[in-house]
Amino acid sequence: MAGTTSRALRLLSLLQARRTWSGSELMGRLEVSERTLRRDIDRLRDLGYPVRAVPGPAGGYQLEAGAEVPPLLLDDEEAVAIAMGLLTAAGGTIAGIEETSLRALAKLEKVLPPRIRQRVQMLQSAVVPMIRAWVTVDAEALTAVAQACRDRERLRFDYRTFDGTETERHVEPHQLVSSQQRWYLVAFDRDRDDWRTFRLDRLTSPRATRINFKPRAIPGGDAAEYVTRSLRARPMRYQVVADLRAPAAEITARLRFADGEVEFVDDTHCRFRTQGDALEWLTFILIWLDVDFEVQEPPELIDYLASVSRRLASSQSAIA
Repeated sequence: MAGTTSRALRLLSLLQARRTWSGSELMGRLEVSERTLRRDIDRLRDLGYPVRAVPGPAGGYQLEAGAEVPPLLLDDEEAVAIAMGLLTAAGGTIAGIEETSLRALAKLEKVLPPRIRQRVQMLQSAVVPMIRAWVTVDAEALTAVAQACRDRERLRFDYRTFDGTETERHVEPHQLVSSQQRWYLVAFDRDRDDWRTFRLDRLTSPRATRINFKPRAIPGGDAAEYVTRSLRARPMRYQVVADLRAPAAEITARLRFADGEVEFVDDTHCRFRTQGDALEWLTFILIWLDVDFEVQEPPELIDYLASVSRRLASSQSAIA
């Protein structure tokens, strides 16, 4: 019986992780026969989990929404990930769900086993957001896009391009990427027959098509790197050139791929180039490098840094 119960819990975990599983996939994951799989499916149904069998070549088994919320099966790592995700959402990166995220986090912490609660509390005490997002995305739109990525389902939505043009897009959504306080969708654009990245704060009215697709290989194999390359290929509002009082090797070791390029000047100095659409984020990058610097371009960033410096000096004087 212990083996049967453990297998049923494993089956439930799989059904909760993805919208549709074929019978052969489930039998392979669980290492059971078709007859045993059907018995386990019936056992879950008896416990109140509405598992639906979908006929046809693209069919399989789906865990549908029920009249009541059955127990959600989470392993330790998933529970910690959800708790930290709620904490991040409470910081305001997604519009309209800050308070809801805090309520959900409070409920989750009450039912966490002590060992997991300690891990979550440790991470919460160690993780402090350095800067709040200045661009937020609609929670419902983010959820709809995430579900389409998970279910491998084609998606239609309205999109405003960088120059303000309004378009309708029909895509195969593959992955969501969070970079520099923004959300991006990596998708294959069916109308343009090519890969594209879409900023979610410019995306509206996502519409499910109920048409599944077979995943393609993302160029380069990594969604985050693809977004980085796409962003660097598109000129942003501010092109930054700054001289840093540190060796080029030292700065290169601190940078992520998305943060910019370093040029050798001499053994104690280097030149740093980057770009961005927000002066706040560019200021954060320069301060985060933790070395003396002098900005050469653009004048807007020079003026912004001067105003920040004056505010800091004024605050220090007031405290003294």
